[in-house]
Amino acid sequence: MKLVHVVLPNDIDDPATPSGGNTYDREVCDGLAAAGWTVREHAVPGTWPELGADSRAGLARVLAAVPDGALVLLDGLIASVVPAVLREHAQRLRLVVLVHMPLDNEREREALVTARAIVTTSSWTRRRLMESYALPGDRVHAAPPGARPAPLVPGSGAGTALLCVAAVTPHKGHDRLAEGLAKVADLPWHCVCVGSLDRDPAFVDRLRRQLAADGIQDRVVLAGPRTGAELTAAYAGADLLLLASHGETYGMVVTEALARGTPVLATAVGGVPEALGRAPDGSLPGLLVDAGGLADALRRWLSEPELRQALRRSATARRATLAGWADTSARVSRVLMEVPS
Repeated sequence: MKLVHVVLPNDIDDPATPSGGNTYDREVCDGLAAAGWTVREHAVPGTWPELGADSRAGLARVLAAVPDGALVLLDGLIASVVPAVLREHAQRLRLVVLVHMPLDNEREREALVTARAIVTTSSWTRRRLMESYALPGDRVHAAPPGARPAPLVPGSGAGTALLCVAAVTPHKGHDRLAEGLAKVADLPWHCVCVGSLDRDPAFVDRLRRQLAADGIQDRVVLAGPRTGAELTAAYAGADLLLLASHGETYGMVVTEALARGTPVLATAVGGVPEALGRAPDGSLPGLLVDAGGLADALRRWLSEPELRQALRRSATARRATLAGWADTSARVSRVLMEVPS
């Protein structure tokens, strides 16, 4: 019997806190089960990766209850902040850490060296961990997120329906996105920002004031989190996906847009170029810019019909090359199968 214990944050299935990491964890757990694994999930309370005494104690209790020799896959948001707990069990358990986002600190390094294998959600993250912590390449494996098939979205002729899907936080760059949008206020457009408004309320307040000061508060909708049919509808109504992040290990929203043939305008950070990829003819299915290039790229998108048509063709072609979640789960499965006893 193929048995794996999976240690997860306790909000993995909370619709009020959707995230790429939660989606990845759920898809992989379900995919492993579909592939014949017995998956025993252990949700650990806490506001990970913030660490409290109760969180540490909760993880210690979970690992203590797992029998000797068991295979354990731990979400990196948990594992990377509690190296001491992992060290206590590293000899008797076969620990594998799934890293969504590198923390780049000593605690994470200490945690990862206790693991028998490490899974990352992008090739960019794999390289980053190997460079940062001198980890051997045969212990670090990339399993990029899959994309669910979705109906093709043809887009409107004018391309004015803009969509951003990200929690409204400083890291996701909504303030600089708003700055870029303000610089093209002379052109017609409407932008819906889908994502949690509870992660950093002070930042949300500042963003609302920024939008009001620039006179675009009626053109930018902070819609809050959306899941299921509501999120599907948001994608279906979009001409262009916007992502102004300061950093991304991959950017699942990029492939979610591409699965619908929707082009992407994003900052070229971290694993975003990997997620965007290229169409079979080598063309980019979107625009990658630095932090200061958002406004110019938006103006080009809104003003150049030929550019919109070319990017839509490329995004439609890229859509056909996207891997599914079964591929992701198969990659994780191979790593787990090869963990030595």
